Amino acid sequence: MEKIVSHISELIGETPLFKLTKVVPSGAADVYVKLESLNIGHSIKDRVVLNILEVAEEQGKISPSDAVVEVTDGNASISLAMLAAAKGYRSILVMPEGTSAAYLPQLRMYDAEVIETPESEGINGAIKAAVELSQQDGYFYLNQYRNLANTAVHEGMTGPEIVDAFDGKYPDSFVATAGTGGTLTGVGKYLRAGNPNIELYAVETEEAPILSNELKGESAISGISSDYLSPLLDQTLYNGVIRISSQEAVEMTKRLAREEGLLLALSSGAAIAGAIEVAKKLGTNKKVITISNGDY
Repeated sequence: MEKIVSHISELIGETPLFKLTKVVPSGAADVYVKLESLNIGHSIKDRVVLNILEVAEEQGKISPSDAVVEVTDGNASISLAMLAAAKGYRSILVMPEGTSAAYLPQLRMYDAEVIETPESEGINGAIKAAVELSQQDGYFYLNQYRNLANTAVHEGMTGPEIVDAFDGKYPDSFVATAGTGGTLTGVGKYLRAGNPNIELYAVETEEAPILSNELKGESAISGISSDYLSPLLDQTLYNGVIRISSQEAVEMTKRLAREEGLLLALSSGAAIAGAIEVAKKLGTNKKVITISNGDY
């Protein structure tokens, strides 16, 4: 059905579920991927950034002349730059050194400002710089790592969309990576409210197993936390943690492109690899849902 819209925010949400038919082994549960890469900004962060901005606008915390500030080493940079441009705000992205190169061409097109903090300080250094900047007049800090509007949009929007796709039936398992923790916590809470027996799993990298034993390492996968445990992640909610190596994520990402026709980011490859592990454990006649975080 053709649709006419007048603002890019109308092109966020209502993403489809894609049933994997080539990369899931026989005897495993069905695996479905919610293709958040089909949002207008190509990632799930479109939902988060839009909701944080709209809540702030409703509460009078942001003015038309303000600059909007966010800490990110991934897709949120594009989402904020895009939505800020559409809404008339200046955007400032604070990133650890070495993480902005892949996004700079798009950010420049949106006329976004990028501030790099020392790589050695990791995401904590970027957060500190953003907090200091936002204490000045005329700056609004989205704070996606602590802002409850992050989890709220997934509990109130992403989760219900999954159930609606199955005509009101709830899946048997939900698997997601944890960056800010908003997706896993928000969707997980919604799904568990409807199906108390659902199995929820967080995916982390083998190289940076921060969720399972709090070790801090280096992960080559953008969008999966390696040096910062977000307060939004409800660690009492999920049943377990699945470790996926960067190499496994790379191999799955290649298979998705070459066998399913899905060209996705490494974080999505990791999430899907984790979902397949759960599907093998659950067996046939079950449904496992995961998220394609984006295509960057």
